[in-house]
Formats: sequence, structure tokens, C-alpha cells
Amino acid sequence: MSSTSNGQWYPPEWPDRIRALAQGELTPAAPRRAATVLLLRDTGSGGPAVHMLRRRASMAFAGGAYAYPGGSVDARDERPVAWAGPSRAEWAARLGFGAGEEAVAQAVVCAAVRETFEEAGVLLAGASAETVVEDTTGDDWEADRAALVARELSFADFLDRRGLVLRSDLLGAWARWITPEFEPRRYDTWFFVAALPAGQRCRNASTEADRTVWIRPAEAAAGYDRGELLMMPPTISTLRSLEPYGSAAEALAAAGGRDLSPVLARAEVQGGEIVLSWPGHEEFTKHIAAASRPNASVPSRTTPPPMTTPTTAPTTTSTSTPPTTTTTTGEPTA
Repeated sequence: MSSTSNGQWYPPEWPDRIRALAQGELTPAAPRRAATVLLLRDTGSGGPAVHMLRRRASMAFAGGAYAYPGGSVDARDERPVAWAGPSRAEWAARLGFGAGEEAVAQAVVCAAVRETFEEAGVLLAGASAETVVEDTTGDDWEADRAALVARELSFADFLDRRGLVLRSDLLGAWARWITPEFEPRRYDTWFFVAALPAGQRCRNASTEADRTVWIRPAEAAAGYDRGELLMMPPTISTLRSLEPYGSAAEALAAAGGRDLSPVLARAEVQGGEIVLSWPGHEEFTKHIAAASRPNASVPSRTTPPPMTTPTTAPTTTSTSTPPTTTTTTGEPTA
């Protein structure tokens, strides 16, 4: 990560990739659909806390950065599942899909629920449209979670076998970001908010994370501003947008009015510099010297250094050793 006064994640190879794209030497990859969930829980005062995980410093992409549970859509997420809440057609309209794309919209919602269970052990489903599972601990739940991660079990079969209904009404669509065109791995990611169900608890179930925290959005944003917490633009942007809400219920009630127009970074070579910006999010704009390097090749990705321990005290911290299962979904980001 290049030096910066805040915690904005910025890989050193980006200028070379931006130049290559501008010169027609780089073909943008098609983004994969993905979903991520901002799990919220009320703290009694000072607003809700959000569940965040810190990606392992050894990760090839965004190592050391704080993020939310999430991952790519699995093609099998389109399989029919027992469903509660807004209809698939309503979700298709909300998420920006056209008529006849109800199955695609379902897949995004299913990915949000599935990835939250895979990475945080929290399941937004119940035995009926009015109930939610109260406990997802135990060896049988862990065996199913591991099978989902390994793609040995589809989410539809998991719900059907347990007689569960997916509670889409427990999710609120919050934002949508698309990974910049110069990134080799790209994602079209929908961000959702959800309240932690009563009786359930988060845990670090992801092999990609070395730490999880419950932290108030304002505290996490302050840590980012001081350069202590490393985050990608969509992460810090969604954190800031949660600051006005005094409870998880308030945030969920506000979700329906959120603008889901996709945010896509723009990179332009202007005179002697590269201007990297995210329209509508001026705080992330960067001006980079565009010195000519005609013989430079696009470098392989380097791993940013691990972050120091933040001085902002999280509400709670989990440092349990992650299970040994291996995730194959990749790392959604924008």
C-alpha cells in the first residue's frame, strides 16, 4: 500500500495497470456478481455496532484490510428455495435487474444469506416466514457450513434438508459498487444491511480473516481517518453512511430509500498525472504522477504490509482460530 494519511487501500501496481488500460494494452475482465452483508447489533447507546473482519495480511488481494462477510454468487444460488419477504420480482426491481431476471435477483439475495452463514456463522432463515433460527452452533451445523464452503452442498439443498425458509425480508439493499476496470479480478457487489438475529452470534468462520470485531461505524471511520484501519473505498463509504442511525431497525427502515446506482471508479490520464476517482465519492480521488515507463510491464500483485493493532477499542473481539476448510469464492470488492 502506498503511503497515505488515512487507511485507504491503494495497491502500488494500480498506476501501471491504469496506464496499460488507457493505452489499450489491458482488456477489462467481466465482473462477477457478488454480495456482502453489514451485520448490525444494537449496543444500547451510541448507535449499532457492525461486524467486520480483517483479511489476513498474507492474502494476495487487500491483505490487512477490514471488510464484511461476503463472496461471489454461486450459479446454484438460482435454484428454487423456500422464500419469505419481498417477492423475487420485487427484489429484481430493487437490485436493478430487468423483467424476467427474477432468478438472477434471487441468486444475489441467496449469496448474501449463504456467505453470511459461511463466513460469520449467522443464518437469516427460519422454519417459517415469521421465525428465525436461534442457534447455529453444534457439529451438525458446522458440517453443513463446511460443505457449503467447499461447494459440496448447494444452499438450496441445505435449506430444503433442514426445512428452512430464506428470510429475504431481514435484508435491506444498501449500496452497489463495481470493481475498477483495471483490476484483474472484478466484482459487481451488492451491499446489504441486516440485524443480528436474536440468539445467534457471530464468529470468525472464514479462513480469509485473522480477526473479527463488533465496532460502531463512527469509531471504525475514525480509525480509518487516522490511518490505523485499512479499508477499500466501498467499505469506508458504507460505514460513513451508517453513522446517522441510532439502531439496526432504523438502518433497515432506511434501506428502501437508498440509491443503488452502481459506483464504478474512473481513471483518466490528464497531462502529467493520472486522476483516479469514484464519482459521487470525492474523498477517494487520487492524483498520481504519470511518468512515462514505456518498457514497464504490469507487475504482479504485491501484498500490503499487515496493519498495526487499532487504538479504537472494538465492542468485542474474536481471535479464535479459523476452521481448516478452504473457501473457493474469491474476494468480492469494489
